[in-house]
Amino acid sequence: MNHPRPVASELTQTDWHGSLRLEFENRRGITQLIQNQGKAPLKVQRPFYPENSGTCHSVIMHTAGGIVGGDRLTFDVKLAPHSQALITTPAAAKIYRTNGREAQQITEIDLAEGACLEWLPLETIVFNQASFRQAMRVNLAPGAEWIGWEITRFGRSARGERFLEGNWRSHTEVWQAGKPIWIDRQWLPGSETTFNSPHGLAGCPIVASFAWIGQTVESELVEKARALWTGSEGEIGVTRLPLGLLCRYRGHSSSEVRRWLIAVWGLVRSMSGRPICIPRVWQL
Repeated sequence: MNHPRPVASELTQTDWHGSLRLEFENRRGITQLIQNQGKAPLKVQRPFYPENSGTCHSVIMHTAGGIVGGDRLTFDVKLAPHSQALITTPAAAKIYRTNGREAQQITEIDLAEGACLEWLPLETIVFNQASFRQAMRVNLAPGAEWIGWEITRFGRSARGERFLEGNWRSHTEVWQAGKPIWIDRQWLPGSETTFNSPHGLAGCPIVASFAWIGQTVESELVEKARALWTGSEGEIGVTRLPLGLLCRYRGHSSSEVRRWLIAVWGLVRSMSGRPICIPRVWQL
């Protein structure tokens, strides 16, 4: 069987095996990026400090413009004790249709005691016929917290494209003291059935997840997170985890889900007395 290949504008001539290693450390109440080792097409912009808490905001860039089959990206992020960092991206990531091979993204995050990482990339657009696998493992020391979200659009819906061919896998694990505290595996094979099934996308091109891991959550927070939902083009779910909060979205609007997840993120920040400081690259 011949595999469809991307058009020339959708790929580079060679595979990218990019990597990025970041280490943060709290120095006199201000978190600093003390190690930054990158290999193209990945790099991080100069950190900035828009809030008074000493939290380091960092923006990861993918300079190749998109991911194609055969690409492999690896991220290694470490936070020293009591450091605080927020990592995001400046634009949506694009996963182009496959050239017959799978693209991969592997992320390893280690958070020391009392550290907090907010991993908040912008939307990922998975083109029809793309093949993509991503895996993330978060290792939490006692008292550490991880806040992360993932917003995925299947198909370029503005062009009427749907995800009817291809393959997408996402695997997230959060561990603490050698024990798994949250395991999330998702698999979406592109097909007409999966796209329209109520157990798949139900005709919705966008799915999203938000997780706050590392603290015991009361039922009151679950109700508050649900109450923040004001959308009309999707459906949501909010539940408690053994050590955290989990929110899900399935719908049609990127702006709608972003507004809700940002509101939930602000609610979580307020629980620890931290200000709600929107990263400037989000351009709301």
